[in-house]
Amino acid sequence: MVNSIEVNEQELQISAKISTLNCIDLSSPDIQSSVSRLKQACLDSGFFHLINHGINEEFMDEIFAQSKRLFDLPMEEKMKLLKNEKHRGYTPVLDQHLDPVNQIHGDYKEGYFIGIEVPDDDPDTNKPFYGPNVWPPSDILPAWRETMERYHREALDVARAVARLIALALDLDGDFFDQPEMLGKPLATLRLLHYEGRTSEPAKGIFGAGAHSDFGFITLLATDSTLGLQICKDKDAKPQVWEYVPPLKGAFIVNLGDMLERWSNGIFRSTLHRVLCRGQDRYSIVYFVEPSHDCIVECLPTCQSTENPPK
Repeated sequence: MVNSIEVNEQELQISAKISTLNCIDLSSPDIQSSVSRLKQACLDSGFFHLINHGINEEFMDEIFAQSKRLFDLPMEEKMKLLKNEKHRGYTPVLDQHLDPVNQIHGDYKEGYFIGIEVPDDDPDTNKPFYGPNVWPPSDILPAWRETMERYHREALDVARAVARLIALALDLDGDFFDQPEMLGKPLATLRLLHYEGRTSEPAKGIFGAGAHSDFGFITLLATDSTLGLQICKDKDAKPQVWEYVPPLKGAFIVNLGDMLERWSNGIFRSTLHRVLCRGQDRYSIVYFVEPSHDCIVECLPTCQSTENPPK
């Protein structure tokens, strides 16, 4: 369902569409209904809202507050926390270039990557994206690390619960993705984002975040109340039609990544999305989930047949 509305921002002066996403209640006892709604969303756009997920609103508010405290630090302090070779730490504005074909610069956002904490003496530290995190000093941001580590744990629990519904929607056993080589020891990355107040101008190649699809399994997105996220259900359409995804207080916006699209033989969709900034600061909390290094990603048995062989 898509309703056409006028976006109430003089800076953009465009007619935009608002996408109405399916809403999945993770606390609902009617599992079959939840699976049905989730499957419909995964076939349509690969995006849906998730409510009653178990992370309370007060804690979510604290995560946003702690994120803002980090980004409010002087630039010289943030640059001491610069992203390392394990992809942990701070990334400045324009560091990422998600759509080089259409962007004249990089994304107008700064970010901070936090992975699952792995000690230096862990045998897996030699693998990509595994290793200790980069943490701001506790005397500058007290309790910051503890807050982020708690969120990391709770978000992973949510992701595993969503994965069980996805498994059922694909006619697999509910615990299929709980296997050790899948989400037993996943690659899960928390990314804090701050979009600065510069107004996006798509015609001039200026975006908060350029158009892209996520490469992994699933993504959990929490945003503040500022509109900005857009999705394009048909990337090959000319011209492309972009729809705003409105924030929903206390809910996650969940989207599927390229890996799950391939895993499902193209049945479930990983959809192009971008962020347009609207002349005001915008904060979001992103949680990317991928299976472990040891996972073999191949066409799922329930997603292939004689008529639909593995692509």
